[in-house]
Amino acid sequence: MTARSPQVWLPTQFGRLADLPPGLEYARWDGRSAFPTDPAEVEFYAPRLTKDIDVIAGPVVRMTRLLAVQALSSGTDELRAALDRLPREVTLCNARGVPAASTAELALTLILASLRGIPESLRAQDRENWNPRTFSSLYGRSVLIVGYGAVGSALEELLSPFGCFVTRVGREDRDAPLGPVHSAFRLTRLVADADVIVLSTPLTAATRHLFDAGLLACVTDGALLVNVSRGAVVDTDALMKEVHGGRLRAALDVTDPEPLPPGHPLWATPGVLITPHVGAFTPHLWPRLEALIRRQLARFAEGEELENVVTR
Repeated sequence: MTARSPQVWLPTQFGRLADLPPGLEYARWDGRSAFPTDPAEVEFYAPRLTKDIDVIAGPVVRMTRLLAVQALSSGTDELRAALDRLPREVTLCNARGVPAASTAELALTLILASLRGIPESLRAQDRENWNPRTFSSLYGRSVLIVGYGAVGSALEELLSPFGCFVTRVGREDRDAPLGPVHSAFRLTRLVADADVIVLSTPLTAATRHLFDAGLLACVTDGALLVNVSRGAVVDTDALMKEVHGGRLRAALDVTDPEPLPPGHPLWATPGVLITPHVGAFTPHLWPRLEALIRRQLARFAEGEELENVVTR
């Protein structure tokens, strides 16, 4: 009997994904319709890019031969939790680095828009109210990047023309090409010296509500908190109290809860700029994801170590 080729599920979002490695059997699934093949035969699974974890994890429990999951996002906290419940070892990979440039670009956009009062100017424009005001500048400010990975290092490069004083925070003390990276154990002191704090750290048990009431109280008066990581890295209630009083400002591409429901008080909190988790999404995202998928499938077909392994 001829052995079947390993089965692979890919999302239908890849309309142009072709020239795939031979020796694998491919099927496409949109996350909503009937399964294209028997999930029990799938060994490599790349779920569609969606924030709905039920869509992503739905067939996983039936994938009894599953060896590898390739997420299309950098954050994998909910998917990792679903895989942790399986009684077998599965290699989980993320898309680390693929959306780094676009996410860093949005972080810079949020910083500039908030510091230069663009939300206030837009509201004045809606009222046809000409009201010149003086706002802050990014030049020469101290910027603390919490989560110095692909996004954090890309942001630092974008900040270079502004003459900012950049401080980097990661999981542990280490050296990076542009300077030292400090352990998160030093955050209480570091946040007190920062004019702008950018969060680009993964959401883990250690970083959930990392910026709680206690740490936010240590942030210097007038500072701007920018979150392009995951909403739950910040305690939303604690942040709203600090911002309502005018002591801090915030620019958020991610929120907790997410999506932010109508009527949530964060929508109307003064000093808060919100974008709907769009940091990664530009026309350049899909070609780069397609290139990652091709590399991973080639490695999988040859039995090689996969890139961007998050956990097993």
